Amino acid sequence: MPKAYLPVLIYAALVAAFPAVTLLFAKLIRPASTSFGAKLKPYECGVPSEGTSRGRYSVRFYIIAMLFVVFDVETMFLIPWAILYRGWVMAHMGLFALVSMFVFLGILLIGYVWLYKKGALEWA
Repeated sequence: MPKAYLPVLIYAALVAAFPAVTLLFAKLIRPASTSFGAKLKPYECGVPSEGTSRGRYSVRFYIIAMLFVVFDVETMFLIPWAILYRGWVMAHMGLFALVSMFVFLGILLIGYVWLYKKGALEWA
């Protein structure tokens, strides 16, 4: 093995050893505990819990969350495009950049209209 890889090997060994040593040290110095009954119950602001803590949520919440992620990613693409657009105009690529972004927005708009027609945004 070339000597150039020795620092990388040492670093990899340290990265692997540090969490193991830290966990072992924590296990050695922590106080021994045998009462797990109260620790396994859900905590509700110091008040005894009422009912089960495993409540079910409507699937619509997950659909709305996924829609938020999709449109958040859209914003993640739109902001850098808007910042770089002036440079593309100076390089005579402005029309291409504008058309490509409108194609991107059009695809997202088609998806949004499809979701609206399928009723994914209605809470009835």
